[in-house]
Amino acid sequence: MELENKVVIVAGGASGIGTAIAELAAKEGATVIVADRNEDAARKVAASLPRAAAWALDVVDELSIDALVSYVESTYGPPDVLFNSAAIWEMADILETTRASFSNLFSVNVTGLFFLQQAVAKSMVAAGKRGAIVNIASQAGRRGEADSAIYAATKACVISITQSAALALISKGIRVNAVAPGNIDTPMWKHIDKVFAEQEGLEIGQKMAEVAAAIPYGRFAHPEEVAQVAVFLASERAEYVVGQTFNVDGGNVLS
Repeated sequence: MELENKVVIVAGGASGIGTAIAELAAKEGATVIVADRNEDAARKVAASLPRAAAWALDVVDELSIDALVSYVESTYGPPDVLFNSAAIWEMADILETTRASFSNLFSVNVTGLFFLQQAVAKSMVAAGKRGAIVNIASQAGRRGEADSAIYAATKACVISITQSAALALISKGIRVNAVAPGNIDTPMWKHIDKVFAEQEGLEIGQKMAEVAAAIPYGRFAHPEEVAQVAVFLASERAEYVVGQTFNVDGGNVLS
């Protein structure tokens, strides 16, 4: 029971890695707030967990972030853990990337992540509570991506923000770390596969098969494998881990 009696927020908890984290956090004893832009999906996830609630969260909207934190404080008390996994992906040739796409990706993946992290950290500090924040980065943040340069840039920002926040907040008892997943078998990758199929004339599933074959481990990760590392970083077992980004990518990036 790594997170027993902890109040945990999972941003982006309605699908993929976020859902796997919410499920494991609940299994480990936490009360889980599944926060997601897709409120219906968030409610379905929360309904499947023993101690959980759903909340409609748009990380681009400052008022939405403030409302979430206020709800958690008034209902459960200040949060103990934030899993910051809300993100979007877009693919575009670097010569064709639009300002609108650039702005959209940074608004969600960087600005939204940063200010949700800030709001939760403020709540922890005001309550004098030791806590943990786990940001979800990506292997794309470790290197460039020819077909999704801006997404990769946003995830590099997540790694940098994690390091800076960790240094700023550890003296207040808040540990900040991150996970950098590689290729994960989630609905997002099903979407990515479809985009490649449309743009490169591939069969559905062909891109996923090619990518899987190139991973040293030989397959995509399961979302639960990322969740295991994320929950570890939020637990007392990782008490002395500060400002780190753990690769969960089957050997794609060695660092």
